[in-house]
Amino acid sequence: MSEAEIVAAILWLALTAYAVLAGADFGGGVWDLLASGPHEAEQRRAVAEAMGPVWEANHVWLIFMIVGLFTGFPAAFGILSMALYLPFTIALVGIVFRGAAFAFRAHGREEVGAASAWGVAFGGASVIAPFFMATGAAAVASGSIRVSGGHLVSGFEAGWATPYGLLVGLFAVAMCAYIAATYLTVETEGTPLEGDFRRRAAVAGLVAGAAAITSLVLAPFAAPSLAHALFGRGLPLLVIALINGPIALVAVWRSRPRVARIAVAAQVIFVLWAWAVGQWPYLVPPDLTIADAAAPNATLTALLVVTGIGSLLLLPSLWFLFRVFKSRNPAAIY
Repeated sequence: MSEAEIVAAILWLALTAYAVLAGADFGGGVWDLLASGPHEAEQRRAVAEAMGPVWEANHVWLIFMIVGLFTGFPAAFGILSMALYLPFTIALVGIVFRGAAFAFRAHGREEVGAASAWGVAFGGASVIAPFFMATGAAAVASGSIRVSGGHLVSGFEAGWATPYGLLVGLFAVAMCAYIAATYLTVETEGTPLEGDFRRRAAVAGLVAGAAAITSLVLAPFAAPSLAHALFGRGLPLLVIALINGPIALVAVWRSRPRVARIAVAAQVIFVLWAWAVGQWPYLVPPDLTIADAAAPNATLTALLVVTGIGSLLLLPSLWFLFRVFKSRNPAAIY
């Protein structure tokens, strides 16, 4: 592999980590917004207990990916910044609002657990952010962003402001809710809340599965570039994802929370890498390849060296953070 391809693979790993970890945080906001039933307040406390120590750290992956794209593939960064200015701006505003709302509610007069304006802002922004990021991803994957002579030639609404883009956005929100509810069954294992989150995980999984199947059926007509990627080189991983999907749902329904957590996280990984492998070596199909968009070799080498050194500090720190703060403590929920 060339240096540019190695950098692209590392950035995709960062995107995968962001989807699996921060996706659960977004999903937690969804369930905070939709908390209901006799355990409504306890459900919100469970979300806060699960997210509180780690939600800021999970954005490390998004920051790393943006900086790495800007440094390693400035041409692609420029094109995507223009083509997806609106959806990405809305998503970033959502990220800021949800963080502010989560912090203000935690330190305000309202006790976490009761419905409040800050809670509604937190939950609503948790839907908006992944939805619009996913519509942007749909625009890239569908081949709607066109480049000629290094310049963007498609419109600012191309690919994302379409029925197919909205469908992919729905799929992303449902997957975030699915991941979060599955993780929360582990966090609340052995408590009355486990059943609440298990049922929510099953519903979210069914919605995500229906959206995924619909998007696959419509892809050859609405997103031919994505269909070519998934049904071509990405087909083996897509088949694994289709097999793994029912396994994850069965594990959720049969109350196997730790198996379900692994299976649902794997589902996200299989889908993302089926897309990546399928469209390789394009960054922005069908016009911009990894080689076309890459920075000079000296820049790529420096980026790889800095990434390697930084990983020696970052990865153990994140492991220690999760080790310390994610130890199971059901008593903290009540």
